[in-house]
Amino acid sequence: MSARPSHNAPPHVAPPHAAAKAGGSNRLSGESSAYLLQHSRNPVDWHPWGEQAMARARELDRPLLVSIGYSSCHWCHVMERESFESASTAALMNEHFVCIKVDREERPDVDQIYMDTLMRLTGHGGWPLTVFCLPDGSPFYGGTYYPDEPRHGMPSFRQLLTSLADAWRDRRDEIEAAAHQIVEALDVGLAPATGSGPGAVEISRAARLIMQTADLEHGGFGPGPKFPTPTNLELLIAATDFLPADEAQAIAHHLSKTAREMSRRGLYDQLAGGFHRYCVDRAWTIPHFEKMLYDQGLLLRCYAELLRRGGDPQDLEWPMRETIEFLRREMSSPEGGFYASQDADAGGVEGAFQVWTPTQVEALLGDRAKDFCDAYSITQTGNFEHATSHLVDVASRPRSEWAVEREILRDARTRRSAPETDRKRVAAWNGYVISGLARAASALGDDTLLVPAMRAMDFVRDELIDADGRLHRIFDKGRAAVPAFLDDHAALLDACLDLHRAGAGDGPLTIALHLAHEIGDRFIDAASGAAHFTPVDGEPLIHRPRSDHDGATPAAAGLAAIGLVRLAGLSGLATFRDQADRLIAAESAMIDVGPQAFPTLLRAVALRARGLSVAVIVGDPDDQMTRALASRARRVLRPEDAVVVSPPGSERPIGVSADWLIGRVAVDARPTAYVCHGTRCSLPAFRPEDISPLDRSDPTRPATLADSDPARTPR
Repeated sequence: MSARPSHNAPPHVAPPHAAAKAGGSNRLSGESSAYLLQHSRNPVDWHPWGEQAMARARELDRPLLVSIGYSSCHWCHVMERESFESASTAALMNEHFVCIKVDREERPDVDQIYMDTLMRLTGHGGWPLTVFCLPDGSPFYGGTYYPDEPRHGMPSFRQLLTSLADAWRDRRDEIEAAAHQIVEALDVGLAPATGSGPGAVEISRAARLIMQTADLEHGGFGPGPKFPTPTNLELLIAATDFLPADEAQAIAHHLSKTAREMSRRGLYDQLAGGFHRYCVDRAWTIPHFEKMLYDQGLLLRCYAELLRRGGDPQDLEWPMRETIEFLRREMSSPEGGFYASQDADAGGVEGAFQVWTPTQVEALLGDRAKDFCDAYSITQTGNFEHATSHLVDVASRPRSEWAVEREILRDARTRRSAPETDRKRVAAWNGYVISGLARAASALGDDTLLVPAMRAMDFVRDELIDADGRLHRIFDKGRAAVPAFLDDHAALLDACLDLHRAGAGDGPLTIALHLAHEIGDRFIDAASGAAHFTPVDGEPLIHRPRSDHDGATPAAAGLAAIGLVRLAGLSGLATFRDQADRLIAAESAMIDVGPQAFPTLLRAVALRARGLSVAVIVGDPDDQMTRALASRARRVLRPEDAVVVSPPGSERPIGVSADWLIGRVAVDARPTAYVCHGTRCSLPAFRPEDISPLDRSDPTRPATLADSDPARTPR
């Protein structure tokens, strides 16, 4: 082994940041990230991610301590209070390591590399993510939260720091060998695909495997902690088109129950609307109180599709409308776009903003308090800490009941110390919300919901796409930052297609074509067809990660495949279809092993298997019957299908193949609708009720989604 630099700091190297030692602001004070700024007054000599930190580690011959989290992460706050605000712990960190803070929402590429490392080392992950690395960023040890004192079999953070500092001094060869082995393992390629590629068999198998964990009593999947898992919900909805009727009905019944339980119980904010991150218990009673933007957008999509398929409006409409109102009221930026999250804590106490006692309710509601407390499970003993209660709608009455009382409590709650809001705008997450709003507009028959969606897309176009056409991931403190990743491009591609389908005009198709070209040119490997999470011209890292995984948000590769299949069908451009096919083929070996782990990619497989349907409505867009025909088409076609409104004599919109429009005319100068699938088109339709899909080879419908026409009720 070659000689190493001295373990003593060379005399020309600067000491730890003076402000960090003195208790003032550290190197993070100039950052825009809310999460990094939360740590800007720690006594730790934090560096932001970048070459400067790695150069310092090389000069000092110290390992890197990389700490990754996000602004609304409760356990990140706990570890900060216990360890990063401790002068003695900070002194250990500053003496033996070069310490880096990473906002996982800004740098999901860095987070993915180290989360993949942790999963390989321990089989589990989470945040805060704590990783120790060589000065070049190669990881050799990792974990999540470490307590300030030894407990539950875990060492204290100080013990860990001391142990790793000793190992760096005494067993460097072992550490470097371990780091090199980990990086080599990260770079292992996929096995080549075999067989004809995934199809209906894999879709059905994935659905059955997911349903093996279904909680038939409380809805959702598995015991607590219980997450909403919208990626799984969307696959199960799609899988009902491929399964035998009895299985499809059982799944649909479970989806309906899950949607109802999530909105009636503690996952949902009964006063302000919107969904919390997850619940700690099986019965959806006590949430982790943070609210993430991506959950709102993705769950809007699920509720909209359940409603479109004939689900009970009494269970599905009000959660959508209240969540949209929450987004408008609390998550919309005056500059444009939607904020990233709201914290779980208020005044340093988790849940303090949301919980109530009977005495507090009585002071506000008087004689109505007892009945309200009974309806929303507010008791003297409480269901949360310190005899407080989080609202759970145990009465499950029509939503109009108790509306006045809920508003009184919500208004009173605004005068409490509120959770912090992370005001950065994340491109991908805004894409999920734009998509959710567009689908909600179609399912509810309410075009006013397109207004905030279009405004957010205008913000993306104007502020996040630069003069060179490059998309950025983050907008914060008045500027765009961080080159965008695959999930940003894929989510916004999907959102553009949803906006166009919902009636936002042809403008989104221009952005969609640009994003699709960016995905093909910069993220899909020309040789293998596989998708990378980072662009080919992105920042060099120890490992160029493949697409991220399905989890709280859709896997970027799967969402990209869906967008490419949709755009290929609408535009007729074979390049996009070929890229989608090769992308699916590149991932198919992993699907063979565990299809349930790839719900978004399997939705792309389902779409490819079914093919795209396109409804063409020829007529004046302002004509009442044209609008009625288009609204009907948006209700009966699947959300990935397209609806094109074509004024007579107009030019073909960019992004729409001429094949869909040739021969489509306004018969007798009346607004006329055609539904096409593959090479087949319907007869001209002049009444909304005459529009129906052509691709329903299997008429299986989810059991709780009414057996009648999905557009049975005018809206």
